[in-house]
Amino acid sequence: MSLSFFRKAPKFWERRGPTSIILWPLSWIHGCVLRARKLIQDLGISKQKAAPVPIIIVGNIRVGGTGKTPIVIALAERLSQLGWKPGIISRGYGSTSQTSPQLVRSDSSPAQVGDEPVLIAKRTHNQFPIWVFPKRNQSIRALLKHSPEVNVIISDDGLQHRGLVRWPAREGGRDIEFVVRDARGEGNRFLLPAGPLREPATRERDATLLTGKQEPNKTNGLIDEYFLGRRAFTLTGELDTPYQLINPSNTQTLDSIANNYLPNKITAVAALGNPQGFFDDLLKNGIAGKCIPMPDHATYTPEFFSAINAGCILITEKDAVKCAEINDERIWVVPMSLRISDSLAEWLQSILQRPDPNRYTL
Repeated sequence: MSLSFFRKAPKFWERRGPTSIILWPLSWIHGCVLRARKLIQDLGISKQKAAPVPIIIVGNIRVGGTGKTPIVIALAERLSQLGWKPGIISRGYGSTSQTSPQLVRSDSSPAQVGDEPVLIAKRTHNQFPIWVFPKRNQSIRALLKHSPEVNVIISDDGLQHRGLVRWPAREGGRDIEFVVRDARGEGNRFLLPAGPLREPATRERDATLLTGKQEPNKTNGLIDEYFLGRRAFTLTGELDTPYQLINPSNTQTLDSIANNYLPNKITAVAALGNPQGFFDDLLKNGIAGKCIPMPDHATYTPEFFSAINAGCILITEKDAVKCAEINDERIWVVPMSLRISDSLAEWLQSILQRPDPNRYTL
């Protein structure tokens, strides 16, 4: 079950109540299925071959976006600066090309390969090979055949993809499982469909990546003890200088937008897993206006924007890749960047430099 079943995340996912309690038996069945799948994996019943290079999985246990794609971009760029040659794989959510792995370029169609892979290619100027396909092992094979110089692979999501064989760092391996946690936390802590979790909140991981302002858990008013004393890194993001959709060389600062337009002439649009995060970031930068949240991965038409009564329309880079055919001078794209801390980079280096555990001999 996915977020698309509800179209938007229901409010009962954030706090336990009558609706979530009624749905809890279905969540219990979901949990039984998860345990059965894990047992099959642990027993080695389903044989899959491990990748010959380390894999970094950037995933989440909460349904909906938690900011994984900007993290993938930041990791790839930082690893490249450290001398590594990263490659990137993705499911390509919403893509129509499902028969075989496909290479993604900055001019690829989001409808064919997914909006997030195209965003990564555009943002990194095609610096890294990016392949999409639901079966990630096939993407890995295609990527390494096309780009044999790649010595580390970053998977945009895939934490729950059991076919993606890994030997996690916490068990002595050199593969890394990141769980991305945003300010919403784990909501009511129930599994789907009673809550927003794909897996239990106590799921093992090598590290938690914290994005957004972390608040005490709203379910019980206490700080989540699970994260105390465990490895976690806080990633700080900031909005960059907006550029005009139809003319990317034309830029203006966020301060200029705030000074040049009255709040009733500014409209922000975001099709993200958590669009409120984008709106909050704009407000922190002094930009107030009308906000239009859209379902994650939503597509746009010229008519949609024509119907908006505003002098300035602000969208995210993820939205921009789906607006290539829209000619509207009012639309400005607001990039967002994340910074990988030195402590995280050093820890990554220490794990990736481990010997290949699949070649250990006794």
